[in-house]
Amino acid sequence: MNPIQDTRWSLLGLWMMLCSIGLVAIYSATQGPVSQFLPESIQSTFSKQLLVIGLSVVVMIVIQFLNPRVLIMLSRIAYPIGILLMIATLWVGKEVNGAQSWIVLFGFNLQTGEVMKPILIMATAFYISSQRELTLTKPRHFAVVTGLFALPIGLLLLQNDLGTALIFVALYPVILFWSGFPKGIILLLTIPPLVGYAALYHWGFGLAIGIVLTAIIFSMQQPRWQVLASLAIGASVLLYIQIGLEAVLQPYQVARIRTFIQPELDPQGAGWNVLQAKTALGSGGLFGKGFMEGTQTQLRYLPEQWTDFIFCVIGEEWGFLGAGFVLMTFLGLFWTMLQMMGDQSHPYSQTVILGFVAVYFFHFLINIGSSTGLLPVIGVPLPFVSYGGSSMLTNSIMIAIALNFDRNKRSFSIYR
Repeated sequence: MNPIQDTRWSLLGLWMMLCSIGLVAIYSATQGPVSQFLPESIQSTFSKQLLVIGLSVVVMIVIQFLNPRVLIMLSRIAYPIGILLMIATLWVGKEVNGAQSWIVLFGFNLQTGEVMKPILIMATAFYISSQRELTLTKPRHFAVVTGLFALPIGLLLLQNDLGTALIFVALYPVILFWSGFPKGIILLLTIPPLVGYAALYHWGFGLAIGIVLTAIIFSMQQPRWQVLASLAIGASVLLYIQIGLEAVLQPYQVARIRTFIQPELDPQGAGWNVLQAKTALGSGGLFGKGFMEGTQTQLRYLPEQWTDFIFCVIGEEWGFLGAGFVLMTFLGLFWTMLQMMGDQSHPYSQTVILGFVAVYFFHFLINIGSSTGLLPVIGVPLPFVSYGGSSMLTNSIMIAIALNFDRNKRSFSIYR
């Protein structure tokens, strides 16, 4: 095996491209004229991100020299360690922006929820691949997989880290689907969020989504009870949303929901972030205003422009073409990793790579959705682009593990 020839250089190239785009955007968002409005701790984000990328390169190289069996073995012991770290964060953690998600280890601020992402995926993949005849319809197997997810999600909610918890929740049906869980039941799990989200705009939209999902379940020739359940769940969600908006929620709570749908209703309050993000993206035009020339960025109208709204910086300064290039780069990353997953013959490595792709995709979806006003502002970074040491290191480690599995795919046996 030639380590040079067997390396998937296209994936490394996409990783380097996204990291470079992120550095350019972070530099503009913190080192340009806007720096006069920022504290020193924010002005140093560029140098910190550069340092973390350098550390990530070292870690990625080390991982390439590990036998994949070592990574499989680590899957068994990393999960309890990760859970203990998350519990410790609740007691001695550091609170940032209302979330007690960070713990200081060896002078490094570590976001334990980020670290838990690859650990959870690898632990779940280990359990799934260790069962020769895994059937998630059996209560025991379903309970184990559900428990593996439920514990860190619960701890994330206690940490008030809603963004990371949502990533874990979104990852759950993906793993269930890949593990052979009945497709009809997985679709049932998607009905409440999809119908509820659509119903916030208009009850008719929610009704249409519920009918479409029910039709899909029916066309898949699923048991009749699943079709009836989909109708019942969809109707219940619609009823709950309407009652909640009209009789349960307080006026100010309803106003917040209405502001999400129509941010212009409260341009100086709850709608400020979304309106400024849309203004930045729209003002960029086709080619953008130029590097460090974005008025929304440099006059500090964009909130958290080096993390959550960094895509708006790119859209304003590099225009539609620059933002489109970022989107195409991410699509290339997803496609390359899915190809790598398809080349695997071992269920463990297949599940791990799929889980990594799903994490990247949901981060991508939520961050872009928040920046464009299509989704609520939750606070999820854009992988490899947004500032964040724990996020960059964790995401890079996942790339390195995928590359390791890809290089060693011929040495994997079907079952251990």
